[in-house]
Amino acid sequence: MSESLPATKNSAAVADRPELQKALREIVDSGVAGVTMRVHDERGEWAGSAGVAELGRSGEPPADGHVRIGSNTKTFTATVVLQLVAEGRIALDTPAADCLPAFGLDRRITVRMLLQHTSGVFNHTGELLADGTVAHGIPSTIAGREWVEGRFRTYRPEELVRLSLSKPARFEPGTGWSYSNTNYVLARLLVEKVTGRSCAEETQERILGPLGLSGTVMPGTSPDIPEPYARAYYRYEDAGRQETVDVTRHNPSWISAGGDMISTTRDLHTFLCALTGGTLLPAPLLAEMCTPHARSGFGLGLRVQDVGGNGATVLFHNGGHGGHAALMYSTPGGGKTLTAALNYVDDAAMSLAGAFQKAQDRLVEEVFGGGRA
Repeated sequence: MSESLPATKNSAAVADRPELQKALREIVDSGVAGVTMRVHDERGEWAGSAGVAELGRSGEPPADGHVRIGSNTKTFTATVVLQLVAEGRIALDTPAADCLPAFGLDRRITVRMLLQHTSGVFNHTGELLADGTVAHGIPSTIAGREWVEGRFRTYRPEELVRLSLSKPARFEPGTGWSYSNTNYVLARLLVEKVTGRSCAEETQERILGPLGLSGTVMPGTSPDIPEPYARAYYRYEDAGRQETVDVTRHNPSWISAGGDMISTTRDLHTFLCALTGGTLLPAPLLAEMCTPHARSGFGLGLRVQDVGGNGATVLFHNGGHGGHAALMYSTPGGGKTLTAALNYVDDAAMSLAGAFQKAQDRLVEEVFGGGRA
């Protein structure tokens, strides 16, 4: 299978916003197979794409295709939890163990700590330790052929939590910061315990339905993704040979509410506008959500970043795994947004990480920071 990554163009977009199309091409030049981006700002709505939807073929990614949004799921989950806080059904600073007594959680771990990654709970998808070594989590997240062969296995959320709690905590609750997908698996279980319904049902009723997010799916254990979509890939070495496998279909239960959702750039824009504009949460809780942890910049399911030298602030979350990724950025209030979907060749070494980060920073600077001088 060819891994050449030619860029393609949306001719209308090139005529409209050549600087944005150039930024998209830089993403492709960094090694990403394909990217689709949507921008809403004072000049209106713009959408463009570059690269390919499938390796070895020339077609560009679909303009409003579906993509696995990875950790952007956390923003949806955090919003549901905060809505329950607004209704007085749970409190941010009470022990999570009060709602989830079966796990024997440290009683110092609060609901807030789960949402802000300050609980110290081990990440069930693995941890990069201070000495540079990796502490592995569940088997299907171990790199290489094992990941590929295990990608259709079903994991129960309770199983993920118990594995994490069998490992040493990263730090005493509230004394540090460490990104842990398990925090959001616990948040999912907390929603289900408080409401008596699945987190998927609550998210549908509270967010997806009211906002008309018809392109957004909570797949549960289903490996399928609605059409149209760009394909996702994983590369690994086996017996001295490099293998590249189409992993578009896989069972996302291994990540659960930490990153299992599927959406589109249009739906992510609508959600982010509603959230940052105050439609989904009362002002005090939205302010809590957007208050960053001093060390990490993470609020409660959102990150906060200053862009460029013009004093612009953006609220965002990004996410990706297994050859799909999504970006969502907004100014406070939702006046300007950037949402993007990417498909690429993933690998254990995260070989795209450095180059892609530079291209992503360039994209955000172009949209929110006024571009290059």
